Amino acid sequence: MAEDNAKEQPIIIIKKVSGHGGHHGGAWKVAYADFVTAMMALFMVLWLLNSSQETQKAIGGYFTDPEGNGKLIGSDMAGAGGDALNLAAKDMEQLKDRIAQSLKESTKFKELQDKITMVVTGEGLRIELLESDVGTFFESGSPVPTEQATEIIGRLAQEVGQLPNKVSIEGHTDSKQFAGEYSNWELSSDRANTARRIMQAHGVRVDQVAQIRGFADQSLRKRGDAQDPSNRRISIIIQHVTAAKKAVEPGKDGEKKAAPKPAGGH
Repeated sequence: MAEDNAKEQPIIIIKKVSGHGGHHGGAWKVAYADFVTAMMALFMVLWLLNSSQETQKAIGGYFTDPEGNGKLIGSDMAGAGGDALNLAAKDMEQLKDRIAQSLKESTKFKELQDKITMVVTGEGLRIELLESDVGTFFESGSPVPTEQATEIIGRLAQEVGQLPNKVSIEGHTDSKQFAGEYSNWELSSDRANTARRIMQAHGVRVDQVAQIRGFADQSLRKRGDAQDPSNRRISIIIQHVTAAKKAVEPGKDGEKKAAPKPAGGH
């Protein structure tokens, strides 16, 4: 009887299944990526804290140039590589202070100091002369310089002419357009060329000028207000010595005949 009951009883097999859902999920990858990102940010902060003052100033100076006008060596922006940047940044900060002191000796500086800006960027020391509604450095709509322009640019040239660095000069306008063939392209280029002539007449060497650039209204200082007077400006860039080697060689002269003054309000 017992044997018959044993034969009738079914054999039950219990299988234990371990959960492996986590192995196939992706949540751990997200957490790991966040961890790696946080660690990278931590190492960058620690590196910056341990770097020299010159490096910190150079990096800070570069990010104060939101227009992206600076160029690094080896890519598209100058002066971002290693020791060359550290040395150049140190020199440029000292040069900035020296030029500021020299400008203070000008009789015109007190009334123009809020129209002159200087900042160290990846390209070098950028000095900008900002226009006003009344035409501070150039006559309205014309490349003809004012007395203030000749005084300030000439004093800058005396300092720059003592340096081995190359110089780039840029002309910028606002978005107001001219009537006729003369445009903001001609005006910005002509004003940059006028600044070059003044600088070379006051000590800058002929072979020291690397580039003359006319940007018209394509590199606005105040993008939110394309007609703001400060968009009309001359930028003088004293390049790092390392960056100067990368500069495009200018033409034989680049001289332009003075264009007739158009009926514009720039």
